[in-house]
Amino acid sequence: MRKHLVFLKVSSVVVKVAAWIFLFLGSTSGIFLLSGQAPGNPRWTGLIVLAVYIFIFFFFFLVAKMADLLIKIASEKKENL
Repeated sequence: MRKHLVFLKVSSVVVKVAAWIFLFLGSTSGIFLLSGQAPGNPRWTGLIVLAVYIFIFFFFFLVAKMADLLIKIASEKKENL
C-alpha cells in the first residue's frame, strides 16, 4: 500500500506541473492569435484556443486534486487502523 501512495504523490505533482505548462502554452498561443500576429488565422480562434487550454488546465488540476484526496483518505485510514 505504501508504494501506491508514493506513486500517487509523484503522479499528482507531475499532473499539476503538466496542467501549469498547458495553461502557459495555451495562454501564450491564444494571446498570440488574438493579437492578429498569426497570418491566415482569424482572431476569434484565439478565444477558442484559450477556452480549450483553460478547460484542459482545470481538468488536469482536478485529477491531481483527486489524487491528493485519495492520499489523504488512505493515510487517515491507515492511522485509524
